[in-house]
This record gives sequence, structure tokens and C-alpha cells, in this order.
Amino acid sequence: MSYSEQSATSLTRRGFVAATALSSSRVLGANDRVRLGVIGNGGRGRHLIRMAQLAGGAEFVALSDAWATRMDEAQAEITKGGGGACAKFPDYRRLLERKDIDAVIVATTDHHHSRMTVAAVQAGKDVFVEKPMVSLPDEGLAVVRAVKASKQVVQVGVQQRSISHFIEAKQRFFDSGAIGDVHMVRTYWNANTGYLTKVPPGMEKKPADLDWDAVLGWLPKRPWTPWLYFNRFASWEFSSGGQTGGLFVHLIDVVMWYLGLTKPQTCVALGGIYQYKDERDTADNINMIVAYPQEVNVTFEATISDLNPRESVDIAFLGTKGRLHIFRSGYRFLPAGGGEPVLAKGGPEPPHMGNFLECVRTRKTPNANVVDGHYGSMACYMGNVAYKERRVVNWDSKWDV
Repeated sequence: MSYSEQSATSLTRRGFVAATALSSSRVLGANDRVRLGVIGNGGRGRHLIRMAQLAGGAEFVALSDAWATRMDEAQAEITKGGGGACAKFPDYRRLLERKDIDAVIVATTDHHHSRMTVAAVQAGKDVFVEKPMVSLPDEGLAVVRAVKASKQVVQVGVQQRSISHFIEAKQRFFDSGAIGDVHMVRTYWNANTGYLTKVPPGMEKKPADLDWDAVLGWLPKRPWTPWLYFNRFASWEFSSGGQTGGLFVHLIDVVMWYLGLTKPQTCVALGGIYQYKDERDTADNINMIVAYPQEVNVTFEATISDLNPRESVDIAFLGTKGRLHIFRSGYRFLPAGGGEPVLAKGGPEPPHMGNFLECVRTRKTPNANVVDGHYGSMACYMGNVAYKERRVVNWDSKWDV
């Protein structure tokens, strides 16, 4: 059975029963504080807590994590930022039952994102869900259907959509036509040390306050596997294929946004575990090409063999009138006819969470919507299948929104 068939079969066999739909408990005014719950209280969850505190206008009221220690750490982060005591729920479904919560942050391992998002919107909660929004095609379709049926606000954690210099570059070079026609985009993200996380000493035995079965969720049961938990970015199941679902999802989202792309047409990929012969099952070196029907090819490379942090990530749009290099540190536009480069420095990250909190109050569509979240995730999924099965993967119309 192929990788893609195995994934679809396991998703069907371990089908998720969503929470009973509940109406939102209150209508927020422009100055009301958004009452938040946080599902997934590890490093990324605590980072998003800090982003919400920097954005302002939010109050944390509940936490949920399969490891009680993580909830204590998140509470300490909230307290440090001036927040009060939160209710704690090892089972996230109990958090969703609270009618005084306006919105939730979902910052778990990737394989939980879709199911928790669907459950949350059906419980009347708005959602900030970490990237990638989903790992599998059926999951993306389920999220889109649930959001459309519920009218809840869902923001996907591809924060470039809210950062000022990304918005400026789109308007300056693409909306104006200054870059010309673009048929090739090169992307790469190397030297990401998150894929080399070590198991902390003493964790060979599962902590007593950690529910390992809850961490696995719908995945096949297995004994406590510390590398899988602590180095989840190196795990196929926990991180949507590794560097594709973890890194390329950010890059391809910018490409889709700037060029108005949705569904890919074809994808090929090659790579392997060349450098780190440890427990990991995702490629430590990978190359991909994703072709779009608008006559655009997008390349992706990622390696953790080269750990040099300098110039380790870039998106390069190769236009007939100029070339744009852009990522979080800023952008550089090189006019095709010569002349001085156009330069800009990067902006801060908090606006993405701020955009979400604003949309919770105003009910506007957030900057990173679920339809784009689905199509961006599918580009990663196609790359995963192409890599795993060593074949060309074409778009399947069943994945259309």
C-alpha cells in the first residue's frame, strides 16, 4: 500500500467525532478583551502566548496539554506577562466545553491541528492554528467545510501575511506590475536546528504526568518514544513530513499570496537521510519542484547538513522586470535594467496575532484564511508523497475546495 493510501486509510479508520456545535457565548465589542484558551503548551504554544500578550487585548483563561508540566510552564509565561490563573485541562475537549472562551490557540503537533480546529469551530470558538493547517487532503476539506458552516474566524499561523514589509513588497512589486511576469520562484530554508533537538537527560522513562496515548491521538499506538516527542520536527507523522510541512509551508504561502496561486498541478521531489543516521524518518536533505497551471515553477531545498545560519533562507521571485529576494529579515529588489537595489528591513511578528484578535472582535476574514491554508498544505503533501514514493504526483480534483 502506498504512503498516500496508508494515510487516507488511517484517517478513515480512526475517524474523529467532532464536538457538539455550540453557539458563541457573547458578542464582542471593539474594546472587549478576547478570552483565550491554549491547546498545546510546549515551546510554540508559549511563544504564541507571548505574541498575544504583545498584541494586547487578550485574557488567558484556560490551558490544555497532555503533559501537566507544560501547562505549568505556560501558566508561568502568562503570569510573567501580567495574566491571571488559568483553568487546566489534560483533555482539550473539556476546555472546548467552556462557554466563556471566545477563541483558542492550537499549537500541538501537526497531526492534531485539523481535528482540534474542527472541534473548536463546531464548539463556537474562533481559532488560531499553527502551520501547517493540515497534513492530509481530507483534513483540509474538513476544516474548510467546518469553518464555512460555523462562520467562525480561523487564522493559520503563516505570519508573513501580517508582517509590514511583506505587505509592502506585494503592493510595490506585484500589485503594481513592477516585477513583470514571474515564471520561476526559488525557495530554500537550510540550517534549521529545530530538526536536531536532543532528548533531555532523564526522559528515557515517560514522565508520570504525561498522557502518551493522548499525544499520539489517532496515530497507531506505540510505547513511549522520547525522541519522537522531543524531536518531533524529525518525525514524519508529528511534523507533516519534516522540512516540507515545517518550512516549505511558510515559503509556498508567500508565493501563493503574491502570485494568486491555489492548487498545484504537479510535484516531484528527491532527498534522503544523508547526514543524521539517528531515529529520524524525515529527510535531512530534500529538493522539490512544484509546478502550477499558471506556468509557474516553484523550487524548494532544505538541508541540515549545512548549519551556517548566514543567508540560510530566501524566497526569490525571478521576474521579467526584476528579481525580489524576501523573507523575515527584509527584502531586496534588483531591477532588471540595472540601477540601485531597493532595500527594506523586516518588521516584527506580533501583528499576525494582533490581526487574529482584531478579527475575533470585528468578524472580518483574517489575513491567513483556511482555503489558502488548505492549498498551501497540499503543496507540502504532494511533495511528501513524491519524496516517499519516488514518483511524479499530480493534483487530484478530489482535493478541490
